This record gives sequence, C-alpha cells and structure tokens, in this order.
Amino acid sequence: MKGSDVPYTMKVIEKNKATATLAAFADDIVSGPVVVTDSGKPIAVLVPLVNADLETVSLSTNPRFIELIERSRARVRKEGAISSKEMRRRFERKQK
Repeated sequence: MKGSDVPYTMKVIEKNKATATLAAFADDIVSGPVVVTDSGKPIAVLVPLVNADLETVSLSTNPRFIELIERSRARVRKEGAISSKEMRRRFERKQK
C-alpha cells in the first residue's frame, strides 16, 4: 500500500520496549508518527518529513534559532515592521 492508502495511526511505545531497529520504526511512520515515552511521558517522536530539508529541520529544532525568531517577532509586535517594497526601495537607494 502507498502512504495515502494507509490508515493514519499514531503509535506510542515505551522506551524500554522500543527494541526494533531505527529502520523498522522509520518504516512504520508511513501510517503515522511513532512516539517514544519514558514512564508514559513523551520524550521523542519519529515523523515523516514533507517539504522539509535538513536545514529546515536543523533550524526548527535549534533553541538559539527559535529564541532569535521569538525576539524578532516580539520586536515587530512592539515596533512594527516595514514592507518588502520599502525594504527593496532602501536597498536600491544604497546601491546607487
């Protein structure tokens, strides 16, 4: 069966019972994420990547990058932002 033909089912497994190979768990994610728990608390998840590359994955899980984005968003909320049209105008003026 292809991914779109497989029913969506999230799997949850305790860390001490996760004895299959990583490759086997990766094969399972076609039908939904595999969540690994420790004493019932989620600690990791295997999910299929769609429209993401290694850089996107790396940045989206990097605490320093996430903090940078949050600071930038807070600044925009507080001070406002400029449009892309205005940004292009400013750069064009500097290049002359």
